[in-house]
Amino acid sequence: MFFILSKLLVFLITPLVWIITLLLFSVFSKNQKLKKNCLKWSLGLILIFTNSFLFDECSRLWETQATPFTELKGYQTGIILGGMSVNDETLDRVQFFRGVDRLIQAIDLYKRGIVKKLVLTSGSGRILHPEMKEAALVKPYILKMGVAAEDLYIENESNNTRENAMFTKQLIEKEKIKGPYLLITSAFHMRRGLACFNKVGIATHPYSTDRYAGTRKFEFDSIFVPNISAMNDWSILIHEIVGFITYKIMGYA
Repeated sequence: MFFILSKLLVFLITPLVWIITLLLFSVFSKNQKLKKNCLKWSLGLILIFTNSFLFDECSRLWETQATPFTELKGYQTGIILGGMSVNDETLDRVQFFRGVDRLIQAIDLYKRGIVKKLVLTSGSGRILHPEMKEAALVKPYILKMGVAAEDLYIENESNNTRENAMFTKQLIEKEKIKGPYLLITSAFHMRRGLACFNKVGIATHPYSTDRYAGTRKFEFDSIFVPNISAMNDWSILIHEIVGFITYKIMGYA
């Protein structure tokens, strides 16, 4: 039930949904004052959520900072959180998204000898296709990239971050996978990831990837020119913040 409700919440907290709702009120409402106010609010939200500079600044406050290689010593296992791909059934192959940086960075850490083992935790995360378990689908790609089979563990039953932590703990205990553990996930998702793993008793250290907030840009197009892709970025950030708060309330993090 929590899984289904979380998907519904994602829809309700999407900025584009707010804007469309306000625009519909501005068109169909018979109250003239309400019509004008809804139109003003919708236009205002469009300006806010298409502003790249504003998003970068808010993202910088939320994201967990990246860790230099010089500070990575004494780790044994890298735990990679999924959410980086989808299975393309028509082509019979996996299609990777921006979050694949988690995997690429993890393999780099493995190749450098910073971690000796890798754990990929990711099930389906989809309501309609529970059989599409990401970790199992991505495993062949990881092996082709040079990770030894005996150094790779997968957990493919989890559907969310809480289950990532719970099922990874079970895997670690079953296979006796040694720490210290390095948690590898996107910078915007790191707060929730760390909190969930600490909650189940797995002490992890952060290795942030896929950062949205880079070098601060005082450029005309970043500050003044609307960017429609920024609205999608805002949706991701808002979803993560609301998710973190919800997890805290539910006692998952």
